[in-house]
Amino acid sequence: MAKHPEHILILLRHAKSDWAGDEPDVDRPLGRRGLRQAPLAGQWLAGGIRGIDLAVVSPARRARDTWELASAELVDEPPTLIDERAYAASSDELLGIVRGLSEDAGTVVLVGHNPGIEDLASLLADESVPMPTSAIAVLALPGPWSTAGPSSARLVASGRPPTEAVSEP
Repeated sequence: MAKHPEHILILLRHAKSDWAGDEPDVDRPLGRRGLRQAPLAGQWLAGGIRGIDLAVVSPARRARDTWELASAELVDEPPTLIDERAYAASSDELLGIVRGLSEDAGTVVLVGHNPGIEDLASLLADESVPMPTSAIAVLALPGPWSTAGPSSARLVASGRPPTEAVSEP
């Protein structure tokens, strides 16, 4: 049986949003702090990750804007998929997205919301992974995406933006 290559899942929680307006939750914009946070997350990704194959992003404005600002820092912006299922998703719903990823995508960014993003990181890594706004968790998953599940990943780096260096698998 052929060994599947390791996949890298990067979870990115949207940057700090602005609660001052009366727009619906899905339309809430980034706040001033979020506008500063998102490019920093992108700079970390540009310096710490070698090539991203796909970004799966929640349709919420704050998630889309976070990814737009973060991905602008990358040398090569990956294709972006706005996935309705990622908005206000539970860890189980997010896990369903991960399990359905194409094997052609070796490194994927998933941009979403808490508590789902934090719960997914903690579930996959089998340890508490705090995900404040603009936090990143980098997880290495051996085997195909379809086998992602509880305790199936190794936490490589996490934080806002992570201070640990990422060692390539």
